[in-house]
Amino acid sequence: MLAFLIRRALQAVIVMFVISLIGFSIQDNLGDPLRELVGQSVSEEERDALREELGLNDPFMVQYVRFLGNAVQGDLGTSYFFKRPALDVIMDKFPATFELVLGAVFIFLSVSIPAGIYCAINRDSFFARVIMTGSIVGISIPVFLTAIMLVWIFGVELNWLPAFGRGDTVELPWGWETGLLTVDGWAHLILPSIALSSIMLPLFIRLIRAEMMETMATDYVRFARAKGLSTRRVRYVHAFRNTLLPVVTVGGLMIGTLIAYTILTETVFQWPGMGFLFLEAVNRVDTPLIIAYIIVVGLIFVVVNTIVDFIYTLINPTVKLPGAKS
Repeated sequence: MLAFLIRRALQAVIVMFVISLIGFSIQDNLGDPLRELVGQSVSEEERDALREELGLNDPFMVQYVRFLGNAVQGDLGTSYFFKRPALDVIMDKFPATFELVLGAVFIFLSVSIPAGIYCAINRDSFFARVIMTGSIVGISIPVFLTAIMLVWIFGVELNWLPAFGRGDTVELPWGWETGLLTVDGWAHLILPSIALSSIMLPLFIRLIRAEMMETMATDYVRFARAKGLSTRRVRYVHAFRNTLLPVVTVGGLMIGTLIAYTILTETVFQWPGMGFLFLEAVNRVDTPLIIAYIIVVGLIFVVVNTIVDFIYTLINPTVKLPGAKS
């Protein structure tokens, strides 16, 4: 276990170094941040002085080494627009994105698992064919189009659910604002969560169906049936448990991907999260905020992948962590 943690820590350092280098390298291609800072009425002399003060005239490696030195201390720069540490700005928006991703994960897991199992067990039934056809359609529709359709149908035409904003929130003692403790917050969360879950839901239905069908055809499942075990136990204990291994693999990666896709969902629903903040930062050429966002999302991917490795051992004890003793 210790060897695994040390190895993962070294891998995380390398991955974060590469991500920071890539993120820092693209800042010159985003535009001139001084345009948003000072506007058009400032003279060239004042612009040059401010550029020198911000260190924008320094060579790339000088700027990058200075950035790394500050990043190690938790300083990812100061937002040009908010005049606050970029990491603090992102952390203020993180609870909204976390709740949106949490809602999406709950929806696609609660729907895809029973739907995938049903389609695997009753592969020739009418409802299984309907579900599989719907999953093909779902894969083909972009998330922003799904979001717009939900806004139009349930927010505009039927007026059942609010389609914009986060709703009422409650501030927790540690400074985390949540909408999960208010009815209005839950109402605002439903549509964007459904839209975001549509990215993974069709994929997971098909994945669980395929893996379940393959597992049901294995020798150990046949042996379990021959021992006289009940059909329910064979399906939901022996077969389904082994179906979860590839599902956890893809799911761990896709949860990180969901955070990236929140940019589209949060834009359509005006959800005040990290994705919407990132898009605003790009429009304002707020490079410290953009770089901080890229690093935070990269760190989330690293953490999620590490957690997935631990979940492996819980699902199947025969899977050993890298570096663990046999």
